[in-house]
Amino acid sequence: QVQLVESGGGLVQPGGSLRLSCAASTSGFSLDEYAIGWFRRAPGKEREGVACINAGDNVSYYFDSAKGRFSISRDNAKNMIYLEMSSLKPDDTGVYYCAADLLAAKHCQGYLAYDHWGQGAQVTVSS
Repeated sequence: QVQLVESGGGLVQPGGSLRLSCAASTSGFSLDEYAIGWFRRAPGKEREGVACINAGDNVSYYFDSAKGRFSISRDNAKNMIYLEMSSLKPDDTGVYYCAADLLAAKHCQGYLAYDHWGQGAQVTVSS
């Protein structure tokens, strides 16, 4: 069973920036073979997609709430996935999850049925 671990969450002021990281805690598991998605769950709301990145061509896709402010990327040498977030708003507050899936590897746009999930990292945007 693949296990993912998010890190980098915390408290940030509105307008600030934060970088989340996603790593595989399972030995021998290569994230570069998988589509990776970032999701979030705001207090009292359903989980929603933020962004995803294909395996191979590393094309990325963003949900409307993230367009122009967030950037997803890979570092295959470190076996890490990042979500760079800027111009953060209080509405961005929530628990952020990374997820991995093989079926969506070549085209992750709109894909939601990821097989492997992390435990989440709390992001709080508040003054």
